[in-house]
Amino acid sequence: MVSFFKSENGKVQKIDALEPGCWVDVLEPTAEERLWLSQQLLIVPEFVQAAFDDEETAHIDMDEDTGQVLVIVDCPFIEDASEMADSSIVQYDTHPLSFVFVPEQEYFVTLSLRRNETIADFAHSRYRNVYTDRRTRFLLQMLLRITQRYLVCLRSINRQIREYERTLRKSMRNDELMKMLGLEKSLVYFSTSLQGLESTASRIGTGRMLDIYEDDRELLDDVMIEIRQAVEMCSIYTSILNGITDTFSSVISNNLNFTMRTLTIITLVMAIPTIVFSFYGMNVEG
Repeated sequence: MVSFFKSENGKVQKIDALEPGCWVDVLEPTAEERLWLSQQLLIVPEFVQAAFDDEETAHIDMDEDTGQVLVIVDCPFIEDASEMADSSIVQYDTHPLSFVFVPEQEYFVTLSLRRNETIADFAHSRYRNVYTDRRTRFLLQMLLRITQRYLVCLRSINRQIREYERTLRKSMRNDELMKMLGLEKSLVYFSTSLQGLESTASRIGTGRMLDIYEDDRELLDDVMIEIRQAVEMCSIYTSILNGITDTFSSVISNNLNFTMRTLTIITLVMAIPTIVFSFYGMNVEG
């Protein structure tokens, strides 16, 4: 699906066709729409292929011949219950979101294989002071919202860790341990994606591939601050989760040792009568 948007007085509005300085959003494109990207927007075919690769990592690339710039970052999302073995486990993952700068017609293009909440918020004009013709600033505004979404997901993970910890203190159940495993996997995905996002934002800040104006520097600083905060939170929550998992593993091991000791004592006590009566049952003189 291809949609066109353009800002007016800082508010994004949907339009019917391509215009210079507009924003083109491409979601789950068909084969014809992918061909349209190459033929009508003249996007480099390698960029189209990389943008719709679900395993592509965060990076920024520039085509020297056309001057087009491709920026790929990972965005957080909650996995669908249909994609998970256990629907009761809340697990997060990331998926790539691509931005393409087309200098010939001043297009700003976003490409994604699945629905993205950040893109939807901008498309529905939930943010003000957005100008699609100021493409670098528009990109930085999107990166800021993506990073803030990471922070929201990380706070949600922290709340779930506390909830599962309280449950485990009352009773040791495998369900909570499996849920913690899912959260640990989510934090690994987030950590890797945030490192790529930080590296990409740093390269944008150099101004070698995209023009960074003085008015954009403050916004870029906000993006870097939010990314570093997300990275630090992810590291802290990972350490906390690992500590909780190790602690409860030790508790389970201690409980198992206590149980085995109790069973051993009972076995020894039960063996004493058996030994005594075994002597009387021997067929010997005296």
